[in-house]
Amino acid sequence: MGTSTSRVARERERTAALLRFDLEILDQVHAEAAVRLAGLDEVGRGALAGPVVVGCVRLDLSRPDLLVDSLAGLDDSKRLSPPARERLSARIGAIAPTGVGAASAEEIDRLGIVVATSLAARRALVSLGEPTDLLLLDRGLSPGLGPSGPRETTFTHGDALSLSIAAASVVAKVSRDRWMTRLDRRHPGYALALHKGYGTPLHRAALARLGPSPLHRLSFRRAGER
Repeated sequence: MGTSTSRVARERERTAALLRFDLEILDQVHAEAAVRLAGLDEVGRGALAGPVVVGCVRLDLSRPDLLVDSLAGLDDSKRLSPPARERLSARIGAIAPTGVGAASAEEIDRLGIVVATSLAARRALVSLGEPTDLLLLDRGLSPGLGPSGPRETTFTHGDALSLSIAAASVVAKVSRDRWMTRLDRRHPGYALALHKGYGTPLHRAALARLGPSPLHRLSFRRAGER
């Protein structure tokens, strides 16, 4: 009982710390908590197969108690187990507008990974379907909307600092993992459901045996061998 209570307390403290970061950003731009702020994060940038996916979440920062209660345990998606990510993704969707955008392997090969990731980010904002004034982004990610778009603020390892970016990272990761699991059934033999398209030894062995599928990024083949 004591251990469980301690764990819950730590999870709430972590969520509260991520929330404080977002609220401090609002203070720095002289904005009220009601400003329409959204976090964005990507997943799949370095994979050998499948899309790059961007998640977008607009949390209501004017309701801190609801956020801490509902999202206790939220963190950078890489620090969470798959069941925890699934659970938190459902909680995020229950209390906040979310959007997901993707760019395919074909688009990555044709446009390059940087431009394709920006395209996925723009699609995520469209999917969000909500106006935004300020975007919090992980370093290297931008929808590239320029002066006509919302203000952008980027952070190195933003998904470990910001509640909004952490929420977006979970939504992106869960969405992409589900897609890769479905795609595994359409393209058997590569074990996509296991490695989600990343360059694991199992995946590289399948590529050597079967060659690339339509899901594989041909521009990444050399990089994947290093």
